[in-house]
Amino acid sequence: MKVINTTNAPAAIGPYSQAMVTGNLVYTSGQIAINPAVGKVEATTIEGQTEQVMKNLKAVLEAAGSSMEKVVKTTCFLADMGDFAAFNGIYAQNFPQKPARSCVAVKTLPANVLVEVEAIAEVE
Repeated sequence: MKVINTTNAPAAIGPYSQAMVTGNLVYTSGQIAINPAVGKVEATTIEGQTEQVMKNLKAVLEAAGSSMEKVVKTTCFLADMGDFAAFNGIYAQNFPQKPARSCVAVKTLPANVLVEVEAIAEVE
């Protein structure tokens, strides 16, 4: 197994890695809307937070030798299922290959963000 760390995405805020590569797959930890340049959540809307999450996920995947186009499965967590349509629109722009997905509402997310996304992808 190989640990993945990049400064282009937020550092882990607990005892875990940004991602792990094993075999030809990368498993990312859930990415939230922390802007790594400033170390905090800047966006307050579901749209803004989802865009930051996608940037962070892309950075982690690229550090692992993968890409958004190689994602085969995502798990998405929303603080409010009422945000599903807005989230889904931005999600679709980032995953035109339509990977398998689970999307659930949860009571609270780290740093009180509105969205978190984790992924499994092929490594090039």
